[in-house]
Amino acid sequence: IISTNMKKTIILTAALFFTMGIQAQNKIQFGVKAGLNVANTRTTPALPPDVNMKSRIGFNAGVFANIMAAKNFAIQPEAYYSSEGYKGVQGGTVGKLNMDYINIPVLAQYKFGNGFRVEAGPQIGFLLSAKSVLDDQKDDVKDMCKSIAFSIPFGAGYLSPIGLGLNARYNLGLTNFIDQSGSDQSAKISVFQFGLFYQFKMNKEKTKK
Repeated sequence: IISTNMKKTIILTAALFFTMGIQAQNKIQFGVKAGLNVANTRTTPALPPDVNMKSRIGFNAGVFANIMAAKNFAIQPEAYYSSEGYKGVQGGTVGKLNMDYINIPVLAQYKFGNGFRVEAGPQIGFLLSAKSVLDDQKDDVKDMCKSIAFSIPFGAGYLSPIGLGLNARYNLGLTNFIDQSGSDQSAKISVFQFGLFYQFKMNKEKTKK
C-alpha cells in the first residue's frame, strides 16, 4: 500500500518531469530501463565472525528523462522499482531481509562524443515493503525499518546510435535503515546495478526551426 506522503512525492516527481520537459523544449528524451541488482549491507558494529553475509540478487525497472543542459552535460531524473536487502548465514540457519523501494535519483551526466557517459547525483528511496525470512518463517518488519533512504549513485553507461544502451552503477547507501529506539546497530544497504536502457529519439521534425 502506498502511503499518502509517497503518493504526493510521486505526483510532485511527475510534475517535475513535465515542467522540465516544457522548459527544455526539444532537448528532452524519455527512456525505460531494467537490470540486475546485487545488494549488500554494511553493519556497525561488525557482526560476529561466524555470520556469513551474502548479497541479495534482485532487479530494477523504471523510467527516466534525459535533459540536455549544455553541449555535453545533461540532467537525468529517474523513477524506478528496486529490490534490495541481504542474506545472512550462521551455522545451519539462513536469514534474509527482502526490501523493496521506489527510488528517485537526479543525476548529473557528462556525455562524451562516442556514446559513453558518466553520472552521479543524489537519490531518495521510499520503502514499499520489508520482510524477514528465517528458515521457513516469514514476517513483515516494515515498521522496524525507516521509510525513507538516501544514497549517492554513480556510474557509467553507453548509448548506441539506435537508442539501446548499457549501464553500470553503484548506489552508496547513506541511511541506517534500522528504525528501533535504543538500538546501537547500524546497517546501510548499497547496491551494484547492471542493466539495459532504451532512450527514445526526438522527433526530428519538431527539432527543426
